[in-house]
Amino acid sequence: MAGSNGKQKTVRDMILSLALIGVAAGVIYLFVPHDDHTPDLKRVDYRVELLTARRAAAYPVAAPEGLPDTWKATSVRFRGENFDRWHLGFQNPDGEYVQVEQSTQKRAEFIDEASQGASATKVTERIGDRTWTRYSGGRYDALVLEDTPGSTTVVAGTASFAQLTKMAQALKTA
Repeated sequence: MAGSNGKQKTVRDMILSLALIGVAAGVIYLFVPHDDHTPDLKRVDYRVELLTARRAAAYPVAAPEGLPDTWKATSVRFRGENFDRWHLGFQNPDGEYVQVEQSTQKRAEFIDEASQGASATKVTERIGDRTWTRYSGGRYDALVLEDTPGSTTVVAGTASFAQLTKMAQALKTA
């Protein structure tokens, strides 16, 4: 009988220890400050990369002109060795992501990558003097311009089609 009483104490002590650890973790969680809001993204200056891309690319490189300052450029890169791939990422005024992607890569592969797996819809949109095709689904929605000889332009992101259209309207080539 003495052996079973010792086992009961061991189990009871273990349960009490676990409860004490749980209470301590709860107190720490309540009193240690934690920030749940999205971090503020740093604005990047893309002018140098844009000039480099426009000199090196085999197609007219597009970048927005005239967007309000509430559109924040957050990422930029040009990969000449990777199908002259141009990328320019923005956070729009609503906090959504919008990117401009251009490349000489095979269209179907490039569109799939740039739009994160979105599929073509039957909806087209006339923006300026060009016709863009809407892609939806996947992680991003996208507007795709395929009529540029030798390259493809994709405006994609988590933003609404209205915001994607706003970016596409602002795109200019040098």
